[in-house]
Amino acid sequence: MTGIRSSLKRNTPNIAFKFIFKFIFKFIFKFKNKFIFARNTKTAIAFLTAIALMSSSIFSLPAFADYGNYYGDVLPIPQTPFKGKIGTTYKESQPDFPKLVQAPAKAPNVLLVLLDDVGFGQTSTFGGLIETPNLDRLAAMGLRYNQFHTTALCSPTRAALLTGRNHHSVSTGVTTERASGFPGYTAILPRSAATIAEILRSNGYNTAAFGKWHNTPDYETSAVGPFDRWPTSLGFDYFYGFLGRNTNQWTPNLVENTQHIQQPLDRPDYHLTPDLVDHAINWILTQQSIAPDKPFFAYLAPGATHAPHHAPKEWIDKYKGKFDQGWDKLRADIFERQLQLGIIPADTKLTPRPAQIPAWDSLTTTEQKVYAHQFEVFAGFLGHTDAEVGRVIDAIERIGELDNTLIVFIAGDNGGSAEGGLTGGANEFKFYNGVEESPEEVLAAIDDLGSPKTFNHFHAAWAWAIDSPFQWTKQIASHFGGTRNGLVVTWGDRIKDRGGIRSQFHHVIDIAPTLLEAAGIKEPEVVNGTKQKPIEGTSLVYSFDDPAIASTHKTQYFEMLGNRAIYDRGWVAAARHGRLPWERVSNTTFDEDKWELYNIDRDFSESQDLAQEHPQKLAELQSLFLKEAKKYQVLPLDDRTVQRFDVNTRPSVTTGRNSFSYYTAVTGIPEGSAPNTKNRSFRIVADIDTKSGAEGVLVTQGGRFSGWSLFLQDGKPTYAYNYLNSDRTIIQSSEPVAIGKSTVKFDFAYDGSGIGAGGIGKLFINDKQVAEGRIEKTVSFRIGSDESFDVGQDTGTSVVDSYQVPFKFTGNLERVKLDLL
Repeated sequence: MTGIRSSLKRNTPNIAFKFIFKFIFKFIFKFKNKFIFARNTKTAIAFLTAIALMSSSIFSLPAFADYGNYYGDVLPIPQTPFKGKIGTTYKESQPDFPKLVQAPAKAPNVLLVLLDDVGFGQTSTFGGLIETPNLDRLAAMGLRYNQFHTTALCSPTRAALLTGRNHHSVSTGVTTERASGFPGYTAILPRSAATIAEILRSNGYNTAAFGKWHNTPDYETSAVGPFDRWPTSLGFDYFYGFLGRNTNQWTPNLVENTQHIQQPLDRPDYHLTPDLVDHAINWILTQQSIAPDKPFFAYLAPGATHAPHHAPKEWIDKYKGKFDQGWDKLRADIFERQLQLGIIPADTKLTPRPAQIPAWDSLTTTEQKVYAHQFEVFAGFLGHTDAEVGRVIDAIERIGELDNTLIVFIAGDNGGSAEGGLTGGANEFKFYNGVEESPEEVLAAIDDLGSPKTFNHFHAAWAWAIDSPFQWTKQIASHFGGTRNGLVVTWGDRIKDRGGIRSQFHHVIDIAPTLLEAAGIKEPEVVNGTKQKPIEGTSLVYSFDDPAIASTHKTQYFEMLGNRAIYDRGWVAAARHGRLPWERVSNTTFDEDKWELYNIDRDFSESQDLAQEHPQKLAELQSLFLKEAKKYQVLPLDDRTVQRFDVNTRPSVTTGRNSFSYYTAVTGIPEGSAPNTKNRSFRIVADIDTKSGAEGVLVTQGGRFSGWSLFLQDGKPTYAYNYLNSDRTIIQSSEPVAIGKSTVKFDFAYDGSGIGAGGIGKLFINDKQVAEGRIEKTVSFRIGSDESFDVGQDTGTSVVDSYQVPFKFTGNLERVKLDLL
């Protein structure tokens, strides 16, 4: 009976019934001979009576009296049964409401902060030269972890963080924009891996997410969804932020719950981070005003410091001249500060600069000037973000909830980003399309870096510098420069060793089980009717009270775009694949990759390769990596980048269609759900009804940094093509449309086969050609990541400066038809 009672405490009535009948049938089968061939009725009666008594006993268990207190394995927690009395009328009856789900007693509030593209040595909290006083403040109240790891890339880290499972286990082996049709890479979070938000919400928490999401397939992010993989369907009561990999911080592609919205246009000083923080503070204060006894889970993931590096000028100016000595000196200074602060062991070695990254002293004076300013902008971006996160902490403290809030602050979802290449740039969309920016172009934009006029990134060497003392950067999961990030945990008086440092080996999959243990909530076995795969992380709570206790996380694989490693009980085997983060293709095969071996119990920074000294240990770990890779859906290894950016390689509402009709103003259509006009001929026909002086956008895609637009200006049909913010072609009619009904047509004839070629564009009014022009180059692979396809108005930024968003069409737009030819 003990086993039955325990099982029933953990399951819903339906599962209990199944268990009972399964038990009875097994019992009958086991004793079938005695039952069927009983020669006297006394045996049969005794047998049936025993079953009846057993069933009666089961149904009288406390679990059935109040199962809302017991069922943690099945979510949502089932409604408690009616315990009142039903009579003929209410006078003979007794009411009883279902018991509300409540969080466990003393369950803390949770604030989970995740920054983007922040290297281990970037913040002052972990030895960096960029001031982060609010993170310093949290570290002084709690603990710093110096062996905490991420996956080396954005969406995979976020998927692992929110589910507690390895990124390939939840089909996010790479970013959503590079998803492919292999089980570990679809970017479709499985229902068998409920998010920590879903678990907390089902156990009495209020939940909300603010900022970057990046865990919905890009082809599912339009206004038609489906929405079951948007934040509000994955455990969050409220969402305010952006869905993709990055966004313009001055004109973000915003989403509120499931609606694409425009940022406030009446605020000339608008910046996304303060907007996210305003919404987070308002949500927390509202929640605590209405239900102060109900804990909250707030997930704050600003876009900082992912490119574009956008920051208010006053924050950039704070760092003017502070990095003129360059990245080699910056890295050395960070290393010394890390040693002084005790963030790294005293015997740690600073790993050398890779041969692929130039020495600072090898640069010209002009190059040094440009690159130093790139890092000033970046530093201002991080400093501004730290100040904004500090406002959330202040708000929680003001209402007296700081000591009752578990704060988990992860300084980066991977290492510093080297995707800016060996020059940095003013327009990251050139990198996406394999177009290099010349030093002259970068220099010409130096005064605009960080402003709305640029979509900027910094030189790859800065990413290496801020990943001190480790090798390499973001994307390179084989080495800690790509995967080691600073973690700070605070929890009021629950953490006694304030300001302490913890060196247990841990991974981002360990955060979800940490939150569950802190809240007193068990890992569920079934969520929304789906059996759950076990959480693969281990809680950090054991380490709160003992800095010397051994790590519970014994083994961990790493893999990203072919870069791979395996950690096991102090040893690491690592293989960096040939392609560098700023390169388009790999220059080696997987068989050619060289494996290295490190003992990180003695070599914190992976500075001494022991592969030659311990070949047997290396072989053992290589075999273990393959075993883990098979277990967690890592295979097949795939190093393709540009090819997987192609939206045609994934499912879409556009699949199989060459003709698209829009009958009303539609905005926010992502590139994966829009007609793909790249590298081909196409035709646009707009049926309109206008009055005098009609103007506005008929249809557009992209914006300031790449895109095209068909619009009316002073009544004149105009087509503008923006090639990566370098060349703009304007084709405009010399005559306006007539008042009343008209048809405006644009035909583009592409120059044969190949990618990125030009073509001839022709404009027509009522089938009469009114303009013609040649477009010399077109975008090959990706028009943008945050700008959308819009009909009837323009969101985000405008393709040309001759109009300002939203530039809504003032006439009646009856239909826009786009045909791919």
